Amino acid sequence: MLFPSLHKFVSLSFFVIEKNKMERKHGPSCFGFPLSIFFIVINEFCERFSYYGMRAVLVLYFKFFLHWDDNLSTAIYHTFVALCYLTPILGAIIADSWLGKFKTIISLSIVYTIGQAVMAVSSINDLTDYNRDGTPDNIPLHIGLSISGLILIAFGTGGIKPCVSAFGGDQFEEEQEKQRSRFFSLFYLSVNAGSLLSTIITPILRGEECGIHTKQQCYPLAFGVPAALMAVSLMVFILGSKMYKKAHPQGNIMLQVSKCIGFAVKNRFQHRSKQFSKREHWLDWASEKYDKRLITQTKMVLRVLFLYIPLPMFWALFDQQGSRWTLQATTMDGNFGAIQIQPDQMQTVNPILIVVMVPIVDTVVYPLIKKCHINFTPLRKITVGMFLASLAFVAAALVQVQIDKTLPDFPKEGQSQIKVINLGTDVAKVDFDAGVANVSVESLMATNYMTFDTTSLTRMNIAYGNQTLNQSLNFPGKERHTLLLKNIGGIQTEWLLDGLKSKSEDGKNQIRFINNLASTINITMGSTSLENVKEFSATNYTSFTRGVKEIVVFADNSLTCKNQSISFGYGSAYTIVIQECNSNTLALRYVEDIQPNTVHMAWQIPQYFIMTCGEVVFSVTGLAFSYSQAPSNMKSVLQAGWLLTVAVGNIIVLIVAGASKLSEQWAEYVLFAALLMAVCIIFSIMAYFYTYVDPVEIEAQLDEDEKKKMENEKSIYENGTGPISQSEM
Repeated sequence: MLFPSLHKFVSLSFFVIEKNKMERKHGPSCFGFPLSIFFIVINEFCERFSYYGMRAVLVLYFKFFLHWDDNLSTAIYHTFVALCYLTPILGAIIADSWLGKFKTIISLSIVYTIGQAVMAVSSINDLTDYNRDGTPDNIPLHIGLSISGLILIAFGTGGIKPCVSAFGGDQFEEEQEKQRSRFFSLFYLSVNAGSLLSTIITPILRGEECGIHTKQQCYPLAFGVPAALMAVSLMVFILGSKMYKKAHPQGNIMLQVSKCIGFAVKNRFQHRSKQFSKREHWLDWASEKYDKRLITQTKMVLRVLFLYIPLPMFWALFDQQGSRWTLQATTMDGNFGAIQIQPDQMQTVNPILIVVMVPIVDTVVYPLIKKCHINFTPLRKITVGMFLASLAFVAAALVQVQIDKTLPDFPKEGQSQIKVINLGTDVAKVDFDAGVANVSVESLMATNYMTFDTTSLTRMNIAYGNQTLNQSLNFPGKERHTLLLKNIGGIQTEWLLDGLKSKSEDGKNQIRFINNLASTINITMGSTSLENVKEFSATNYTSFTRGVKEIVVFADNSLTCKNQSISFGYGSAYTIVIQECNSNTLALRYVEDIQPNTVHMAWQIPQYFIMTCGEVVFSVTGLAFSYSQAPSNMKSVLQAGWLLTVAVGNIIVLIVAGASKLSEQWAEYVLFAALLMAVCIIFSIMAYFYTYVDPVEIEAQLDEDEKKKMENEKSIYENGTGPISQSEM
């Protein structure tokens, strides 16, 4: 029995020794992976949660907190996104040429965290609400803080973007190719999980009400949670610092390529006269300074980058999911039964569909196409992706047309609108300017808004049975007015300036009350109190969220009565008439001033589905194609070029939206769809003339040529025919 025990002991000792050797070589491991990569994956999850969580509510923050209009909100949003995709080039240069990946990630993550914290502070309403009316009194301060925070965030998120995944790949040895491949899958999963969860959670946080003096939408919480997650991301990354393999900066290939191109252009310009013979390719003019391998590899990269030229138009449409499509959702009904969807939560449809569509396309769609003997090349896939994105915007335009049908028609310059509410006991007849308009209003009923030219609206005649009243009118225009009528003790009139000039786009309902009782009353609806509402008068409009509210009326005679309101939807406006109050009941009359949103948010799902299908065949295929056509040491150049197309796409949004001057949103959607369709045709022509190459084969040929060159040089020196040194002279 001694020998088996000894055998076990020797085996165990050998295992421990080998394990220690492996740990000294690879560092601590878990499930076959270096332990350090788990810190990197958690770091990436938190960082993506932070970025996409902040970005999900950004355009609504611009519109409803900073009070920018749709166009300015869209412009600043896309400027920020463009900057986020321009700065990766700077981050890659800093990492490869100066600080190294580890120090670059640490440094720029600190900048990133500060930026998120500044954004959270900028959204605190009470920071400058000196008179406590619920509105910031120093908007320029909030704008300044917001822009500063966004610039810091753009440099932070963009700067670390090319470093984190590459740093994770550096943690593996050459023989751990299988683990490295699984790491990138895990890394991609953490990116999607972080973006999906944040896009669900932060709009919910925004929808909460918070504040010290007045309750407002909780943007500080919606920005504060992403800021906290970024701080966690930084701390997690630092915790693993002793386990990381930290490669030293070895120079940036993008700089070498840029210098090679610059020298070729300069040299060609200096030798432009006819006495110099032409060269096969303009990059061959760099051969005086750079070796054949770099020139050949640069040619291969430029062929792919040339195909990138039309691609920004796809991103111009794709990234409007976070701006124009989110603003479109604010005019729609988000009631999904037990779930109430916020407008900015509709963006979650894209990552959810991505998770579902990628495996379906890879395992079902592509194999079916192959079985049909269709040569569905990568460039054809990219073309189809652009076509689908164009169709998605056509779908968005069709939805917008239906939304526009439900939007109220507000008075234009030189026009006024009037609604008549009869609070009396008889039929009221109102004659505007001797036949311009005549209306009869039943007791406790109201008319719709009537539109008049202000120049022709000068007098009004009111008749209650045998009683008549004449009034002169003078309205400035571009306003809505409500005329209250009553026939107790003679004809009584009261003009109300409505003050509503647009439909509520934050989904809240505008409610005002009219007191038709014989005494002054106090009104409570939900948590809002309206005090000292006098007889035959009205309150101003007040914002309320959707759903059923309890209405309580307190009369002068200490009588209290209550009732449940109707169920309010999204974006409506109502006038509620307090008609009767006794110990048993509260009688209410509802006058609809603006109808609620009736087009359901579910109608956005088709456009998101089509866009996601386009993304799957465009984005995934585009990166795979680029990598397959690029030299092994120039993947980062194409990665930078790909990110640059996203930045340029967002700049295109700024240019097109600013130059089009289209008053109808559906027309802008059609314009973008048409532009992408035109670009799609151009790209298909470029793709037709593109010849696929095999970089591995070309580089093998270069290796063979270099080997032959070295052998020739060696034989020359061995035969004594080499160049004579100065010492021999």
